[in-house]
Amino acid sequence: MNRSSLLTAFKVIAIPVLYAMVLRLFFGVKSWDELFSVMTVTFLFCLPVISGALCIYFSSEEKARKTSYRITTPWIPVFIFFFLTLLSSLEGFACWIMILPVFMIASSIGGFIGAYLKFRKKNDKVYVSLLVLLPLVMSPIEKMVGAIPGTYTANTTIDIHATPSEIWNNVTRVREIPREQDKGWLTRFLGFPRPVRAELNFEGVGGYREAIFTNGLVFHETVLEYTDNKKMVFTIKANPQEIPSTTMDEHVVIGGDYFDVLNGTYELEELGPNTCRLHLYSHFKLSTTFNFYASWWAR
Repeated sequence: MNRSSLLTAFKVIAIPVLYAMVLRLFFGVKSWDELFSVMTVTFLFCLPVISGALCIYFSSEEKARKTSYRITTPWIPVFIFFFLTLLSSLEGFACWIMILPVFMIASSIGGFIGAYLKFRKKNDKVYVSLLVLLPLVMSPIEKMVGAIPGTYTANTTIDIHATPSEIWNNVTRVREIPREQDKGWLTRFLGFPRPVRAELNFEGVGGYREAIFTNGLVFHETVLEYTDNKKMVFTIKANPQEIPSTTMDEHVVIGGDYFDVLNGTYELEELGPNTCRLHLYSHFKLSTTFNFYASWWAR
């Protein structure tokens, strides 16, 4: 590979990565949170689009003409940015797994934009410059509009072959759960705390329940409605200040600025002799400008 090819390859990868890192640091300044934030559509969509556009814009014309190149090559700066933010603890693994599909799709869209600007020729440098500065204009507008809090429901059901009283005794109070019995593969993969046990001081309205997880996460629950062996409704409160900073990424911490669990309901339905269906309903709140996407992961 000659010097010219090396320089082109460097620009194709290094410039988009450098732009992404600078924008991430800029949007992460706490004192500018009223104007710029990582948890915005502007950052989560514009950054990979512009990164992908720069990647293809600085590529050779021969390569930039290939559709497959426009789609896949912008992923390289994305993955390098992924690695650097993890290495520097700017982002957590869970956040990246959740947002990676968006980054890959958006960077490919950016690849086609970059190709269009490259072959347009006329005033292409002006348009690239405007594109690079676009997040600095869009973010304050988005922050001015503000997030629209939304409440969502997640529900889980399981059929159990046991008597209602046997099931209920294991629902209201949960004995120590060994690691090998934890079937939550997704939360395990994302590195979230796993459930350990649940304690209840008494069965009835006003009862206090603690759901204890690993890494210092505790849900404080108060019983609002109680029907023995049938239904229990309870509020759920997680205090962010109690949760060690190493437990969860600040962008997904429960009880934080963007995500909170509100209440839960256990309901037991008898299906037949010694067979019941257990329902768990959970209500949670999101406060982002991209609840349409975040709610899918939250569920």
